[in-house]
Amino acid sequence: MIETRVINTAAGPIGVEVFGMTLDITRDDDVRRQLTETWVDKGLIAFRGVDGPEIQIALSNIFGPCVAHPGRPMDESKANPELVNIRYERTGGDVYEVDGVELGAWLPWHSDLIYVDRINHGGVLRPIKLPREGGATGFIDKIKLYETLDSELRARIEDKWIYYKWDLDIAHQRFAKRSGAKVIQWSENRREMQSRVEQYPVVAHPAVFTQPETGRKVLNVSPWFALGIDGMEGEGGHALLEAVAQHCVDERYAYFHTYQPDDMVLWDNWRMLHCGAGIPADESRWMARTTIQGDYALGRLADVTASIDDRIRVNV
Repeated sequence: MIETRVINTAAGPIGVEVFGMTLDITRDDDVRRQLTETWVDKGLIAFRGVDGPEIQIALSNIFGPCVAHPGRPMDESKANPELVNIRYERTGGDVYEVDGVELGAWLPWHSDLIYVDRINHGGVLRPIKLPREGGATGFIDKIKLYETLDSELRARIEDKWIYYKWDLDIAHQRFAKRSGAKVIQWSENRREMQSRVEQYPVVAHPAVFTQPETGRKVLNVSPWFALGIDGMEGEGGHALLEAVAQHCVDERYAYFHTYQPDDMVLWDNWRMLHCGAGIPADESRWMARTTIQGDYALGRLADVTASIDDRIRVNV
């Protein structure tokens, strides 16, 4: 049977490692129930000693059906349509400058699909080709963020709704932006994705929600893609959201998973912020990912429009 071990950080435990998974075990009802309960409780599971697309898909399907991620093309071979390839190569890849350093495979802290009204429940990442250095995925527990947020900020943000808009240009990130972060080079795929910005309407999600299975509160704020606070579109609202967003990217609460070739990492997207820590721009990295379907049923389309400079105008 499987064995588990808590992942500990300086700020406390975050998720668990699981050992002993096999394809046959993924069909065991008791194991499936144990893993589902662990996912709800911990929000992050790092599977050790597993490899290959078949078990990745089987693991993902324990927690929900796999769906296509709208921001990525599906696997070219179509042999495993549930999988999405996330590849970085210096030639033709997405390159960013972050704090004066050129990085590939870098992404700021965010929740997946926060820019649509139906947020996927999670995903599983599996390394296919790892760089010689870097390439970790960072995770921060938004339940922990709620618990550690300054009590005054918590009271002010508790009943607010946050506007979000699809926009991949990190130069346009408004809140908790990494100093000096900018795009150096976009891949053809990322350029095509950015050309569809106006196809995505503004949406709104609650700044705080309650995890239904446990009653714990989640600080549901994604610094990337955030536009502002519903009803607080002026400087006061922006200052409040900036203060909360800065708390959300406090890496004292982060766990950075350094991949081994036989790892797979599952995260609860409704609960965990994640980021790509990046790799040296001349390195390569190839990950396979599944996206687990879901809808926490709290997001909504917003009755606003947003220009590219992130000003919000209420429709009348």
